[in-house]
Amino acid sequence: MTARRRLLRLASLAAALVAWQLLTSLDVNLWLRFEQFPTVGEVASTFADRATTGPYWQDLGFSLRRIVTGFALAAVLGVAAGTAIARSRLAADLLGPLFEVLRPIPAIALVPVAILLFPSNEQGIVFITCAAAFFPVLVSTRHAVSALAPVWEEAVLTMGGSRGRILFSVVLPGALPGIFGGLSVGIGVSWICVISAEMISGEYGVGYRTWQDYTVVDYRGVFVGMATIGALGWLTSTAVERTGRHLTRWLPSRAAPLPGTSPRTPAPQTPAGLGFGRRRPVRDG
Repeated sequence: MTARRRLLRLASLAAALVAWQLLTSLDVNLWLRFEQFPTVGEVASTFADRATTGPYWQDLGFSLRRIVTGFALAAVLGVAAGTAIARSRLAADLLGPLFEVLRPIPAIALVPVAILLFPSNEQGIVFITCAAAFFPVLVSTRHAVSALAPVWEEAVLTMGGSRGRILFSVVLPGALPGIFGGLSVGIGVSWICVISAEMISGEYGVGYRTWQDYTVVDYRGVFVGMATIGALGWLTSTAVERTGRHLTRWLPSRAAPLPGTSPRTPAPQTPAGLGFGRRRPVRDG
């Protein structure tokens, strides 16, 4: 990322904070009411006070542990199920209808099921977090695997490759861009559901603490919780996106098109692990 883009992003955040400070300090009350909102300075002061206490970091640790555990389970299960449905008619017939019926149900609506199913709230919250991310990963994986061109699979079969080699050298690497698209969506949905679950049935966590602040009309604490949730969501989403870029670095770059292609023409995409080199330019004569 260039320095100009970094400055532009920082400027957009700074502008939002300045607007917030002006609207709240001036007690603007037009169509929207800002007179009861805490100012940026008040929220920052409350955050500084809480950051020096143990409960704040304890809540942070509980929420991170839940999101990492639930999201990791959803990633593994979603990729496995999506690949199986896309590659096997039997799996599509057995699992496809079941998942299509369950997919429209909001994950947060599974709170009563989690309470009845699991012996502890901790396990129930992890289950809800996993369910929230599972379906975006499943759908993106299914479509990414189904969209792969069969020519690469046929090439591996021609060279004597096994089904396992096709799966790990062609199918999964070729579907990685689509898979990480689903993972990026899934991590955001997971945060929404883990915070909601903590508010409903949690004992610790950022969502639980934010709801407790609301019940005692501590709006400064509520905004500290909201800022913490936003920062955690941004950090985890960035981590997923950077991991995706690292694992798909074999994709052609826009800045450096392959020989024989123009910057506006998409370069041919070769799944990693096939052992094929880049296409050589066709020479006249």
